Amino acid sequence: MAKSIQSLQRAAAVLRLLAGGERRLGLSDIASSLGLAKGTAHGILRTLQAEGFVEQDAVSGRYQLGAELLRLGNSYLDVHELRSRALVWTDDLARSSGESVHLGVLHLEGVLIVHHVFRPDDSRQVLEVGAMQPLHSTALGKVLAAYDPVARGEAVRGAREQLTVRTVTDLEQFEAILELTRSRGWAADVEETWEGVAAVAAPIHDRRRMPVGAIALTGAVERLCEGGDVRPELITAVRECARSVSRDVGAGRF
Repeated sequence: MAKSIQSLQRAAAVLRLLAGGERRLGLSDIASSLGLAKGTAHGILRTLQAEGFVEQDAVSGRYQLGAELLRLGNSYLDVHELRSRALVWTDDLARSSGESVHLGVLHLEGVLIVHHVFRPDDSRQVLEVGAMQPLHSTALGKVLAAYDPVARGEAVRGAREQLTVRTVTDLEQFEAILELTRSRGWAADVEETWEGVAAVAAPIHDRRRMPVGAIALTGAVERLCEGGDVRPELITAVRECARSVSRDVGAGRF
C-alpha cells in the first residue's frame, strides 16, 4: 500500500472542516478541531489560501472555502452533460435567430468552445468546437469573468491583447465592463475580437448559482447590430436560452 502524505491529509481535513458546520472558522477553531498546533494549521491555511482554495475574511480573520475550490467542484458537472442539456435550446436559438450559437466554458486562461450550432442558412462554415477564445474581449469571456472569480482573476492578470481597434485593454475600463455585465446579465462583443463580427452572451448557472458556462449568439455586425448596439430581441433570446439551460442543470427559475 502506498504511503500517505501527511501534509495532504491535513490539508484535506481542513477543507472538509470548512465545508461542514459553520460557514467561517478561526485559526484556533480549526487547529483545536483537528488536533493541530496553531503554527501547523496556519501554514496549511496560508498554502491553501495562496492556491485559492481558502479565503480569509479581512475583518474577522476567519477562513472559508475559496472560489477556486468551488470552481473545481463545478467541474463535476461534466462538460458532455452540460452540452447534452444545452442541445435542444441552442438548436432552437440558432433556428429562431438565424445565427451561429456557441457554448463555452472556462479552460486554462481562456474560453473553450464545447458546442457550436451552425448558422442555419446552408453557407460554408467551420466547426469551432475545441477552439479557444480570449476572456477579455469576447462576449463569452466577459460573461464568465463577470460571474466567476477565477475567470476574472485570470482575465485581470492576463495580457489583454489589443486584437482590434475596439478591444478594451485598460484594467479600469475592463472592470467597469464586468460590473455592467453583472448588472444587466449579459455581455456583448462588437468587433472587439474580430473585425466585422459581433456577439452577445449570457451565463449558465448551476443549482448553487455558480457559473458553469455561457451561451453566445455570433454573427456579422450588420445582422446582429442596429446603430452600433446588439439588437434587443437577440439579447432577450440569448438570455432566455441561458436561463433554460440553467434550469435544466438544476438552477431553478431566475
